[in-house]
Amino acid sequence: MTVSIEEYGFELPAELIANEPLEVRSASRMLTLDRTAESFDDARFDELPQFLRRGDVLVLNNTRVFPARLIGVSSTGARVEIFLIERTGENRWKALAKPAKRLSAGKSVKFSDELSAVVEGRADDGSVVLEFQCSGDLDDAIDRVGRTPLPPYIKRPENLPDGDRERYQTVYAKRRGAIAAPTAGLHFTKEIFAALENAGVQIAEITLHVGYGTFEPIRVDDLSKHTVQPERYTIDPATSEILNAARTDRRRIIAVGTTSTRALEFNYGKYGNFRSASELASLTILPGTKISSIDGMITNFHLPKSSLLVLVSSFAGRDLIMRAYKHAVEERYRFYSYGDCMLIL
Repeated sequence: MTVSIEEYGFELPAELIANEPLEVRSASRMLTLDRTAESFDDARFDELPQFLRRGDVLVLNNTRVFPARLIGVSSTGARVEIFLIERTGENRWKALAKPAKRLSAGKSVKFSDELSAVVEGRADDGSVVLEFQCSGDLDDAIDRVGRTPLPPYIKRPENLPDGDRERYQTVYAKRRGAIAAPTAGLHFTKEIFAALENAGVQIAEITLHVGYGTFEPIRVDDLSKHTVQPERYTIDPATSEILNAARTDRRRIIAVGTTSTRALEFNYGKYGNFRSASELASLTILPGTKISSIDGMITNFHLPKSSLLVLVSSFAGRDLIMRAYKHAVEERYRFYSYGDCMLIL
């Protein structure tokens, strides 16, 4: 089936892009969508427990963002910005670089007294390959020197402290490895979790380390020719048992975020049920894809013509999603990573 990416475009006023988080995470607005009735309504995120049922299973992605953005100086004295995207060895990383033309093979980049790297060359996708040199533990050094890898539409002065380190992180983040936050989870607080527990909602956790593939731009018009890069996920035995029991009992499984959705759908599609696994999720959800692993989703508002918007539309229906987005623009919802969210049931 040939579907043009143009069908997933929409106009968004720049002032609706959330550049700062709300002071209170759960104060976000929440647009609720009913797939059966093909309708939507306005609500608040702190009302979430009212929309869920006793026995529902809410699936969280507990990945933890690390400061993958590094600012350094090349051996020729030029300022260089590095964005780590994939670890390929103990001290080796693929990275996006700006300006990339300054980083030819053999050049070195110094990030701090303890951390530097040598350019080994370029990968087939145009990224640079760096071999890091560190006086101590590499991950610890990156955590000290790096900055929060915010989306490019969020601007922060480099001469100020990194104020996004905790806020661009879910309160339940555990396993270090993501280069972007699973942003649907940013709205949750300890108080919300207490209310969900009182409402009889069960919580399950998986891990998908969000990589560049999640937000890589779609560069083709025909969506059937687009592929989302694989990302590593883990489902442990306890979580697979919870999910399979919910399926047997006909209780709803609700994914928090597109990343949780992608991991669950890949796992369920591969094995026919939910199975404990730690592997690459190699799945591109396209128009017409039937998502069978979940019954609901919490998700933020995504970029026009993005693979995440296509994924959400495949679950809820393109027409309903595009009408909902039009409503969200008209009602001045806040968009993208630090913005408001949708509950799709």
